[in-house]
Amino acid sequence: MQTAVAFILIFGLLVFFHELGHFLFAKRAGIMVREFAIGMGPKIYGKTHGETIYTVRLLPIGGYVRMAGEDMDGVELQPGYRVGIIVNEDNIVNKIIFNQNNKQLPDLLFLEVERADLERELFIEGYDEEENLVSYSVARDCVVVENGRETVIAPYDRQFNAKTVGQRAMTIFAGPLFNFILAFFIYILIGLLNGVPTYEPIITEVVANDPAAQAGMLAGDKVTSIDGQAVEKWQDLAAIVQKRPDQNINVTVERGGQVENLNMTVKGVKQNGETVGQIGVKYESPRVFNPIKAVVYGAQETYNMTVRIFELLGMLITGQFTIDALSGPVGIYKTTEEVAAWGIFALMNFAAMLSINLGIMNLLPLPALDGGRLLFFGFEAVRGKPIDRQKEGMVHFVGIVLLMILMVVVTWNDIQRFFF
Repeated sequence: MQTAVAFILIFGLLVFFHELGHFLFAKRAGIMVREFAIGMGPKIYGKTHGETIYTVRLLPIGGYVRMAGEDMDGVELQPGYRVGIIVNEDNIVNKIIFNQNNKQLPDLLFLEVERADLERELFIEGYDEEENLVSYSVARDCVVVENGRETVIAPYDRQFNAKTVGQRAMTIFAGPLFNFILAFFIYILIGLLNGVPTYEPIITEVVANDPAAQAGMLAGDKVTSIDGQAVEKWQDLAAIVQKRPDQNINVTVERGGQVENLNMTVKGVKQNGETVGQIGVKYESPRVFNPIKAVVYGAQETYNMTVRIFELLGMLITGQFTIDALSGPVGIYKTTEEVAAWGIFALMNFAAMLSINLGIMNLLPLPALDGGRLLFFGFEAVRGKPIDRQKEGMVHFVGIVLLMILMVVVTWNDIQRFFF
C-alpha cells in the first residue's frame, strides 16, 4: 500500500505539472481549454469550473489538456437541422439545444437552420415556427446542448490553430519546461530539509586491513591532494583512485591542523568487467543548511541529471543499451518500491529524476510527442504556412500507434523481468 500511494503521488505530481505548463500558457495565449485531465481512459471524477472540466481518469499512463480547435472540436450546424434556441434580453442567442422536440423551456424558440457560423461571424439564421426567415447573433460564450451535454462554443480567435506559431510552440513547450521546473524545486526542497552536501573529501571511516588503514589514514582526515594533484571534492578523490588500480600513490591529508603524507598501494577490484582502484575508505558528505546554497544545489542537480539522461539516451540510440534499459509503468512501480525503502529524500530524488526524464522524452522530435509537434511548428515557421492538418494528424496518429506498441512491449518485458 505504501508503494502504491508513493507511485500514485509521484505519477500524479509529474503529470499534473506537465499538463499545468500546457494549461497556463494556453490560457496566457487566450486559447480555450476544454479539459484538463490526469490519466487516460474512462473518467472517474470530473468537476467543471468556468469553461474547463477538470478530470481524473482511470489509467495512470499520462494526461492531456484538450484545447479548442483540436481533434474535431468545433460545433457545426448544417442546413435543415432543427434546434431550440434561448436568447437574452438583447436578442442574442446564449444557448442552442440539439435534439429538442418538446418545448420544455418557456423561453425556448425553435428554428430550422438555413445558415449558421459559430466560429467567425457568430450568427444563426433559419425558419421559425411561423415559417419566417429570422436571423440572430450568437454570444461568444454561447452554450450548445446535445444529449444533455453542454459545450461552450469556441470563436475562432480562441482556438489553438488561430494563434501565432510562437504562441502555439510555447504552449506545447511549456509542458516539458514545467517538468524541469518541478525537478528544480524538488532539489531545492531536498537541500532545505536535508541540507546541501558539501562533498568535502573528509574520510568518515577507514576499512581495517585495506590500503588506507595500512598507510595510517584515520577517520576525520581531509584529503587535499594525491601525487600533487589537488583534491577539492570527494568526487575528485574517487576519480583519481579508481583510475590507478595496483599503483603506488602519495596522499596528502590535513589532520588536526597538521599535514601528513601517506604512501599506499591502490587495490584493484573487478567491477562490471573492468578493474577499478579502491583504498578502503567510506564517506558521508557533511551537509549545510542554507537557502541560497539550496537554490544553487537545485540548479546544479537539475543540470547534472539532465546531462546524465542525455548521455544514457545517446547510449540507447547507439546500441550500448538494450530494451531492458527501458521501463514502463510496471518497471517504475517496482523501482518506486525499492527507492521508498531508502526514505523520503531518496523518493524525492527519484521523483526529480523521473520529472526530468519525462521532460526530455517529450522533447524528442517524434510524432505524437511534444517534440514532434514542435518540429511541425518549425517547418511552418520556415515555410511560412502550416503543414496540411490532415497529413500532420496522420503522422501523429501513426506515432501514437507506434508508441502504444512500444509501451506494450516494454510493459511485457517489465512483467517478465520482475515477476517471472
